Amino acid sequence: MLKYYSILLFLIFPFLTNAQEQYSISGKVLNINDQTPLEAATVYFSTVKDSAVLEYATTNKEGIFKFTTKKYDKPVFLKVSFMGFQTFTEELPKISENKNFNNIYLSESFNALDGVTIKTEAPPIRVKKDTLEFNASSFKVRPDSNVETLLKQLPGVEIDSDGKVSVNGKDVTQFLVNGKTFFDRDGAMILKNLPAEIINKVQVSDFKTKKEELSKQESTSDFSSINFTIDDNKNKGMFGKFLGGYGTDNRYESSMVMNFFNNKQKISVLASSNNINSTGFSMDEVFDSMGGGRNNRGSNNSSSGSGKGITQSNLGGFNYTDEWFKGFDASANYSFNNTTTTNDNRSKTVNFQPTGNFTTESNSSSKDENTGNKANFELEYKIDPKTRIVVRPNVNLSRSNSSNNSDSFSKDENDQLLNESNSISLRENQSTSFGNSINFNRAFEKKARNLSFVFNNNNNNSDSDTFAESTTILYKDGIFESNDIRNQKSKNDNVSDSYSADIEYTEPITDSLRVRFGADFDWKNEIKDLKTYDFDTNSNSFSVLNEGLSTYTTSRQNSISPKVGLSFEKNKFTFNLNSSTSIIQFDNYSFYKGEAANLNKKYLLPYGGAQIRYRIERSKFVALKYDYLNSLPSSSQLLAITNLSNPLNTVIGNPDLNPNEKHNISLDFRNFDFRTRSGYNLFASATYNNSEIISSTVFDQSRKRTTTYENISGTYSTSLGGNWNQTIKKEAHVFRYGIGLRGSYSLNKGFTDGVLYEAKSIGISPRMYFNYDYGELLTIAPSYSMSYNESKYQNYQISGRSNAVHRINLQTTNYWPKNWIFGNDFGYTYDASRTNNNFYQWNSSLSYGLFDKKLIAKIKVYDVLNQNQSYSRTISATTIRDEENTILKRYALFSLTYKIEDFAGMKKMPGNRENNRREGQNFRND
Repeated sequence: MLKYYSILLFLIFPFLTNAQEQYSISGKVLNINDQTPLEAATVYFSTVKDSAVLEYATTNKEGIFKFTTKKYDKPVFLKVSFMGFQTFTEELPKISENKNFNNIYLSESFNALDGVTIKTEAPPIRVKKDTLEFNASSFKVRPDSNVETLLKQLPGVEIDSDGKVSVNGKDVTQFLVNGKTFFDRDGAMILKNLPAEIINKVQVSDFKTKKEELSKQESTSDFSSINFTIDDNKNKGMFGKFLGGYGTDNRYESSMVMNFFNNKQKISVLASSNNINSTGFSMDEVFDSMGGGRNNRGSNNSSSGSGKGITQSNLGGFNYTDEWFKGFDASANYSFNNTTTTNDNRSKTVNFQPTGNFTTESNSSSKDENTGNKANFELEYKIDPKTRIVVRPNVNLSRSNSSNNSDSFSKDENDQLLNESNSISLRENQSTSFGNSINFNRAFEKKARNLSFVFNNNNNNSDSDTFAESTTILYKDGIFESNDIRNQKSKNDNVSDSYSADIEYTEPITDSLRVRFGADFDWKNEIKDLKTYDFDTNSNSFSVLNEGLSTYTTSRQNSISPKVGLSFEKNKFTFNLNSSTSIIQFDNYSFYKGEAANLNKKYLLPYGGAQIRYRIERSKFVALKYDYLNSLPSSSQLLAITNLSNPLNTVIGNPDLNPNEKHNISLDFRNFDFRTRSGYNLFASATYNNSEIISSTVFDQSRKRTTTYENISGTYSTSLGGNWNQTIKKEAHVFRYGIGLRGSYSLNKGFTDGVLYEAKSIGISPRMYFNYDYGELLTIAPSYSMSYNESKYQNYQISGRSNAVHRINLQTTNYWPKNWIFGNDFGYTYDASRTNNNFYQWNSSLSYGLFDKKLIAKIKVYDVLNQNQSYSRTISATTIRDEENTILKRYALFSLTYKIEDFAGMKKMPGNRENNRREGQNFRND
C-alpha cells in the first residue's frame, strides 16, 4: 500500500511547489463622516488593463484588512467597496513590496437630485460572512449563454464533462434561484436552461441543512451550495424555448420549457419526450438532449457501460414560488415521468472458490415501464423576527411493470456442466409514499441562544404481484441430479412507517463558545406480507399456498438518543464536537411454515464526532473530521427465515449478529490563488471496521449457494488524491487546464465454503483536461482519463486480477461564421480487458440561427462511425463479471428550436445591465 501511495504523493507534489514571493497588504476602512470602522467591506486588486481580479479580502469588525499577494509588474487598481458607499480607487504602478494603506475613508452615496442616485461600482467579488458573491455582469459571456457558461468564467469554479460543479475543490450539491429550489437541487435544470443574461449575483456558500440554516449554525458539510439571484431588470417577464426533432431509425426528441417571472412570483412549466435515452431535462446548446460527450449527465449512452438498454421517456412538470404575504413564502413543484426501457443483456461471471473457480454465463431480455407522480411543497413563515417555521410535505405515487426472459448455465474449470436454468417473470408494482418535515426555530435576545425542533415522518405502502415460471436443473459430475420446476404467482404487501423528532437547545458560554443539549426520538415500524401460490392443474388456477415461499414479518424499532455538542469559533478556527448514545428497543416477529417466532433485542449504541476547520488565509483552509458510528443489522439479516426465492441461492438470517461498528476519518486541504487564477485541493480519508456484517456462502457440488450473514473485523478502505486547475486570460484567448488524481486501497474479508478469504483492492484514476476559448468564436477542449483497478486474493486458487481503461475525449465548438454553430465530440476508449479492446465514438452537430437566433435549425448525428459499445468489467472480492447490454447506435436527427424572451424591465436606459456590459462598465445600484 505504501508503494502506491508514494507514487500518488510524487504525482501530487507539483501542487505543493507553486509558491512565489508574496507581499503583505494591510489597512483600515472607515466611514469618513463619523470615523467608525466598516466591517465586511471588500478590498481587492484588479488590473488596469482588463479589470481582472488579482486578490481580494474583507475587513473585520475593526475595519482592518490584511492579506498577501504575489508580485505583479503591471499597473493595478486597489479598490474598496461597501454597500451604500462610493467605491474607493487608487492606482499603483505595480505590486513589488509590502504596503500598509493605513486609513482608507469611504463616502456615503447621496441623492444629488430627486429620483437620481449616484451609482457605486459593484466589485466583481464580495465576501458576506460565509458567502462568496460574484457580480455576474463583471464576467463576459455570449448573449445567448446559459448559467453553466457563466459559471465557467468564475474564478475557482470547475465543471467536468459529466456536469459536476465544484468551487475551490468543493463539490456543489445544491442549486437555488433566489433562495428557492428550481425543480431539483442537483442543478441539471438550472445550469442548462436558465439564461445567463438574467442573473445578477452568483452566491457560493457551504451547504447547510434546513436546521443549520434556520438556527444560523456553522455548516458541518463538505459540500457547497450555489444561489442565483435574478437581475431586477429581468425579474418581470417570461422566457422559454420549444424544440422538436425527428430522425433515422424513428428516433425523435421534443421538449418545452417556459418560465414566467413577476417579481417574487415565479412559475415554470416543462415537458419533454424522446427515445434517445435522455431521461432528465438537461439540454446542451450544441446537442440538446442527445447524450454522450459534453452532455453525459443523466444519459445512458456513455461507453463506460453504465447504460443498460434503450429508453423512451416522457416528462412533464411545473414549479411555483411566491410570497403570499409578508413573511410567508410558498413553493411547490410537481413532476410526471414515464419511461419504457428495453434491453438485452449478456454476461459472463467467474466465481471464486478456495478449491477452484466456476463460470456462469447468462442471457436475458427485459422490458421495464415506470410511471411516477411526485409533488413537493415548502411553506416558510416568519412568525416574528426571531421565530421561523418551515413545513415540507411531499407525495410520491409510482407504478411499474416489468417482464424478463432469461437463461443461464454454470460450468467448472474442466468445462463440466454444473447447473442450468431458464425463467420467465412478470411483475407489477404500485407504491404510495407520503413524507413531511417540520422545522421550527426560535432565537432569543442573547446572541446565539437558540431552540430548534425538527419533526420528520415517512409513510410508504407498496403492493406487487409477480408471475414466475422457471426450470432449474442441477448436475453432479456432469450427470443430472435433480431439478426445480416452478409455476407461481406471488403477492407482496409492504407497509413502512417512520417518525422522528429532534429537539436541541443552544446556549452561548462566551462569544466564541457554544454548548448544545438535546435528544432524538425515533420510531419505525415495518410489515412484510409475502404469499406465493403454486399452479393447481385440477382447478387450473394459482390456488395452492407454498409455505416455503410465504412469509409474514414485522419489525419495530424505538429509540431515544440524548446528545450534547460543543462549538468553538474564534477568528480563523472552528471546532465542533458531538456525542450521543442511542437506547434502542428492536422487536422482530416472523410467521413461517406455520411457526411463529419472536426476536427482541436491546442495544446501547454510542456515537462521537469531531470536526476541526482552520482558515489559514482567505482562500486557503484545512479541515479534519472524525466519526465513530454504529448501525443495526436489518430484520431480514437477523430473522432465521429461509429465503428460497432464488432456486440457486438459499438465504438464511442469523439472529446472533452484532451491529456494524466503524471509524471514519478525513483530511481536506484547499487553496485558490486569485492572482494566478489557480487552485488545488488535497484529500485523504480512511474507514476502519471494528465489526462489519458480511455474507458467508457455501456451495454444493452443483454450485447451488447457501448464504447467511456473519460479523467480521479488521476490514478497511482508504483514499488519497488531489486536483489542480488554472485559468489564463490573454485578450481574446482563454486557457483553462487542470489535472486530478485519486487513489484507493481497501481490504475486504468474507467466508466462502467456510474458508476466510481476503481481497486487497487498489484503484488509481488520473485525469487531465485542457480548454481553449478564442473570444466568442471557438472552443477546443481535449481531456484524458484512466481507470486502473487491481485486486489480489488470499485463499483462492486465483492470485489476482487487474484492468485498465483509457479514455480520450475531444470537444470542439465553432461559432463562426455568424449564426452558425458547429460542434463535435470525439471519444476514444481503450479497454485492456478485451480482445476487441478499442473503439471510437463521434457525435456531430451543425446549426444555423434565424430571426436573430430565435429560431435554430439543427442537424445532429450520434455515433457517426457506428462503433458505440456497452461493455463493462467489474472486479469484486468474489467475482469478475463481464457484461454487455443493448445500446444506441448511429442515428441522425433534424430539429427546430424556437426561443421566446420578453422582459418588462429590459429598457435601454442608463444603468441597465445590458448597456453596462456593452459599454464595458461594471456599475450597479446596490
